[in-house]
Amino acid sequence: MVAPIQTLGQLRHHSFASCPRSVKQEIRDNLVRKLQAGETLFPGIIGYDDTVIPQLVNAILSRHNFILLGLRGQAKSRILRGLVDLLDELIPIVPGCEIHDNPLAPLCAACQARVAREGDSMPIAWLPREARFVEKLATPDVTIADMVGDIDPIKAAQAGLNLGDELTMHYGLLPRANRGIFAINELPDLAGKIQVGLFNILQEGDVQIKGYPVRLRLDVLLVFTANPEDYTARGKIITPLKDRIGSEIRTHYPSTRHSGMAITAQEAWTERAGALRVDVPAYVREVVEEVAFQARADRKIDKRSGVSQRLPISTLELVVSNAERRALQSCEKVVVPRVTDIYAALPSITGKFELEYEGELRGAEQVARELIKSAVGNVFTGIFDGADTRTVVEWFDLGGSLPLSDGTAAEEVVARTRGVQGLRELAERVGVPPGAPAPFVAAAIDFVLEGLYAQRKISRSDERGYAAAEAAPRRSSRREEPTLDDTIPLPGAGKKKYYN
Repeated sequence: MVAPIQTLGQLRHHSFASCPRSVKQEIRDNLVRKLQAGETLFPGIIGYDDTVIPQLVNAILSRHNFILLGLRGQAKSRILRGLVDLLDELIPIVPGCEIHDNPLAPLCAACQARVAREGDSMPIAWLPREARFVEKLATPDVTIADMVGDIDPIKAAQAGLNLGDELTMHYGLLPRANRGIFAINELPDLAGKIQVGLFNILQEGDVQIKGYPVRLRLDVLLVFTANPEDYTARGKIITPLKDRIGSEIRTHYPSTRHSGMAITAQEAWTERAGALRVDVPAYVREVVEEVAFQARADRKIDKRSGVSQRLPISTLELVVSNAERRALQSCEKVVVPRVTDIYAALPSITGKFELEYEGELRGAEQVARELIKSAVGNVFTGIFDGADTRTVVEWFDLGGSLPLSDGTAAEEVVARTRGVQGLRELAERVGVPPGAPAPFVAAAIDFVLEGLYAQRKISRSDERGYAAAEAAPRRSSRREEPTLDDTIPLPGAGKKKYYN
């Protein structure tokens, strides 16, 4: 809607005055229009087309207040912020009103008095959709005054008003969200008595401030987010409030690796400004994403806390940064991350999950290293399934070794591995054509070596680099006589008996 209308009198003769709508009806109407036009409803939300989005659409069509329930890093807040696109571009308001009063039907006493005093000549203002979204992170220290409002004694004294006068009210966040969307993140963290204060707003749509008989029929869409773990860890949603929330929508992590890769590619900062071009191989992206999938399935990691989608996002950013550092030091013209660069992202990975008791015994860094190794093994198996790797493995078994690290320059990696039979052919299997620049070849070779290491066909250490796999110690087939160190006395009186 354009905004040529400047006065209340002009507004009264506009089509806007003939079709008054609540904010829920406004959002519903705009959603219907988008559905009929085939427009994308929530740009940037990936992997929810068949699960979360249909439930969200149904809630909006039903004009429900709703809650998004899910673990951390599942785009709950982003979805709520996307609701802004379903609001009208502009709406008329009384200028200077704290609660964005409708000039045609004002709620607060000050606006009612102004309309009565100025009539059709009263100027009006126009509020953009971005200013109609109010977001609050719930914390235990939030008070009912913060949320709803309170009496302002200074305002009362300056105006010579009684404390019970409506004009002495100081509005909280919720009234200031009138005619818009009010989002509360992490609802269980909100104290129980504050949750009680939301009852009437959800059911009747009104709010009462500080116990005085001042009731405002607010027009607002209430939306919430919550983590199921918070129900027991830090707080809970009280039952009467939960009963008044129209729809409870469950979110989830990406169901496939490719969905996760699309999210990570969208969110991660990999396009660096500068002279160097960044080119991240697809297999590196797959391994980074698989680390998150491995973490979500690992029994050493707490499932109730979840593993945020921020893990692969921040990991990929550090992987690119490590490759960028190597390229700058080696004077390479293109930044091509390698699988071994993922180990440089350990500071990011270890901070993105909570450990169970078994994981605490091993330590976060060791658990993260195991996750990376498992991820490399899974991706390598998917790409090289059926490939003959015996020639490369035999080269190491015959005593060959490659002292390489994530800091080795691409040209040096290619030169040191030139004598390993079959290695270059395996590297070409991931899409590196003959004559490709050294950074791409080095990254592919690195992936093959890490894949063989993950499959335990070769070994790797900080001192020796890649070498032959260490043989497991063989058990002797000859039965040896028991000794005092490996015998256990059996209970019973008399002679001692032993078994081994």
